[in-house]
Amino acid sequence: MKGPVAQRLEGDRLHLSHGPMDVVLRAWGEPAETRAAESAAAARFATILAELVAELPELRRDLRAGVRLEGSVARRMQAGCAPFAARGVFVTAMAAVAGAVADELLAAMRAAAPGLRRAFVNDGGDIAVFVAEGESLSLGMVAVPLAEPPPFDGAIRITSGDGIGGIATSGRHGRSFSLGIADAVTVLAHDAATADAAATLIANAVNIESPAVQRRPASELDPDSDLGELPITVAVGPLAGAEIETALDAGAVRAAAWCRAGLIHGAALRLAGTARTIGSPFPALPEHAA
Repeated sequence: MKGPVAQRLEGDRLHLSHGPMDVVLRAWGEPAETRAAESAAAARFATILAELVAELPELRRDLRAGVRLEGSVARRMQAGCAPFAARGVFVTAMAAVAGAVADELLAAMRAAAPGLRRAFVNDGGDIAVFVAEGESLSLGMVAVPLAEPPPFDGAIRITSGDGIGGIATSGRHGRSFSLGIADAVTVLAHDAATADAAATLIANAVNIESPAVQRRPASELDPDSDLGELPITVAVGPLAGAEIETALDAGAVRAAAWCRAGLIHGAALRLAGTARTIGSPFPALPEHAA
């Protein structure tokens, strides 16, 4: 495997890649501050993959059974998932890996450059954000995360007073397996690890038993999957309107409960051209083509 690679992108963004990790980040501030932030992020990024690989067996265990993790990113993963495991939901720390990496890099950037005005770290759609007082940051939302070009179906404006430090999207079109049938679930939370875990678990809950839904054990597609023999969604055919509503209802119940508990700030659920939004500050989402 090649070592970590850094590449400058248009729009003053920095692209960092190493094995399965693929990150795009940007910082706003004085030139010296932004350079310091980027250098700190690149230095921390270079060490993360080896740290995670060293703890993979524990990271793939059901958190309800109790796990012991050592690395700072691994502990962020555990912290992001723990509130949901405590509510009896099956989850492993891997549900928050991308968000936790984004949080770790953003923390390194802020420590090296305390005068930053704004910053984001985007790890494959799971994004850690920082907005200083008096600043704001606008982020686009997509209905199908891996589509090219991505079909933007909304935008979120985050300000310093919102208490939002992370936004994440999950669903059956994403990079990871899903137990549900959601096209996409986007979650806002106080950090990216929590948003990542919640998006995964709410997307799992957007579900229904239907002949249109095809499933296979996760282990058949990836013997190393943390989901083991659990049935993951591999295809979804045309759904009846009542089926779409029933599946979205199930996800919305979970999202609303976690909003009330203060675990997340809001969620947007999308399935087959129908969208639901829960909490704030989500705008109303238009219906879109599946």
